[in-house]
Amino acid sequence: MKREIIKIDDEKCTGCGLCIPNCHEGALQIIDGKVRLISELMCDGLGACVGHCPEGAIEIEQREAEPYDEVIVIREMVNKGANTVIAHLKHLKDHNESGYLKQGAGWLKENRDSVSFDVDQVLSEVHSHGGKKPEDNNPGQTQTNISQEGMFHQFHQGSGCPGSKERVIAAPASFSVAAPADNPSELRQWPVQMHLINPTASYYRGADMLLAADCVAFSVGSFHSKYLKGHALAIACPKLDHNTEIYVDKLTALIDVSMVNTITVMIMEVPCCGGLMNMVRAATARAARKVPVKQIMIGISGEVLKAEWI
Repeated sequence: MKREIIKIDDEKCTGCGLCIPNCHEGALQIIDGKVRLISELMCDGLGACVGHCPEGAIEIEQREAEPYDEVIVIREMVNKGANTVIAHLKHLKDHNESGYLKQGAGWLKENRDSVSFDVDQVLSEVHSHGGKKPEDNNPGQTQTNISQEGMFHQFHQGSGCPGSKERVIAAPASFSVAAPADNPSELRQWPVQMHLINPTASYYRGADMLLAADCVAFSVGSFHSKYLKGHALAIACPKLDHNTEIYVDKLTALIDVSMVNTITVMIMEVPCCGGLMNMVRAATARAARKVPVKQIMIGISGEVLKAEWI
């Protein structure tokens, strides 16, 4: 399976920072005066950052996608210096990737004699990370590294669009605070739109996945309590979404890399919704492993017209 990912030309990069707020995954940071991809795990290959680089230093490359291996990543990353490693490990911590964080830290400890920086100092900074000021996320960065416009975007907008930043939504502490007619949301992650999701995000691993057409949740009154509960969600519209070819790649990665347990596809009875099932069929045919797929077809008035494993 091939995967698209960004590639940064260090010689062309001036460290202006204009690309950073356009990375939906927050995978770009300025480290030691250069933009670095601090998380290959989080890069979705969409390329929203490319057009915002005035120097043409960013491009999309396609390569064979192997299962994510933190040991390989950290082994290559140490050559870029301590600050890049710190930013990478903090990013893993911010996204609750505790397993990968442990692997990366373990490799550093085992190879402390072969790296050019103080491993204990690096791990201590990562361990204490949390609730810091925005500029603390870019160790070694100075104001001279970033243009005024780039600095405004980075520190006032954050390292990505707030609407697409990944987050885990905690379950309500108590249902008693809700009004009698209110029903709690069963959504447990963000983002959910197929163009924005990262198929290797932790909440998809081994999960029962629900892939729903955009209109489904507005048609089915019990969508949250009956269908979304206990599932990791992705939504899409095969008719109105553009560049849906990447959806098949992401679905394949969800099957082979995140190893989702099941996929439930909820579509409307309208003909265009069948495109979503076609994408799933294409992905399951391409994937190396098999996964059970259930199709649920919803009528315009919200009734279930068909529910079957395929």
